[in-house]
Amino acid sequence: MSERVEFGADGITLVGDLRVPDGRGPRPALVLSGPFTGTRGQVAGRYAEGLAGAGYVTLAFDHRNWGESGGTPRGHEDPQGKLRDLRAAVSLLRSRPEVDGGRIGAVGVGLGAGYALRFAALDPRVGAFAGVAGSYGNPYGTRAAMGAGYREALARHAEVVERQDRGGPVEYLPAVAEEGEAAMPGPEPFGYYGTERGACPHWRNEVTRASLGELLTVDDMTGADFLSPTPGLVVHGVIDRLCSPEGAEEVYRRMEEPKRLVWLDTRHHTDLYDTEPLVTRAVEAVAEFLAEHL
Repeated sequence: MSERVEFGADGITLVGDLRVPDGRGPRPALVLSGPFTGTRGQVAGRYAEGLAGAGYVTLAFDHRNWGESGGTPRGHEDPQGKLRDLRAAVSLLRSRPEVDGGRIGAVGVGLGAGYALRFAALDPRVGAFAGVAGSYGNPYGTRAAMGAGYREALARHAEVVERQDRGGPVEYLPAVAEEGEAAMPGPEPFGYYGTERGACPHWRNEVTRASLGELLTVDDMTGADFLSPTPGLVVHGVIDRLCSPEGAEEVYRRMEEPKRLVWLDTRHHTDLYDTEPLVTRAVEAVAEFLAEHL
């Protein structure tokens, strides 16, 4: 059973899909967060459906500023706001009679894995974490990877937000483009979001320029240092040019037991968005881990 639900966070109305398996409850429940620019009808919803089939109540929802949820500017990445969205989503789950409020997990895919990690580390209501194809933001790592370009990118971000602070319009760029400027340029992101693979009525191919600046400074990696004693699972592809396997290894290394690292035989990051049998294997790995620890 899938039910459209609405709930509030910071006065913003968020919209989600609550999936409840058949049979008697209450059951353990999972809140899901998906990739950058994604909406609940894409990757988060696919995993929510699979995990509901494994017996979990699941909640996939549109974060603030995205999809059917409220919030402005539209298409803007708000890292701190997303953590508060997850907090409100868990509060909703704990209010539902179908849910065992003492058995709630946080599952993230792509950028959502980083948010789910940091959220699970700092909210004791969360009993387990699982990240799939995760992007675990870390300003130290970002600066090391970009070199001198890091300060230049920060300067460009400052110029964008200053123009807006002075009354200028919110500035946008495409979320994906096969060629040319985009938040996620190149054929791989376009191959999912720009085609029927990722087609969704509530997804828009635009993102604020200021979002890129937000991602330069987000620090989700520290969630690994604070996750214990909450169990943590990292599922990642052996080849991933968008979210590095090295980042997944670092998250796993910085976690304390109980923890698990599962490698899947991918060729692209987006394989774990919709490609079978890889998605099924990821869902099975998450369900197996949660059955032991949640």
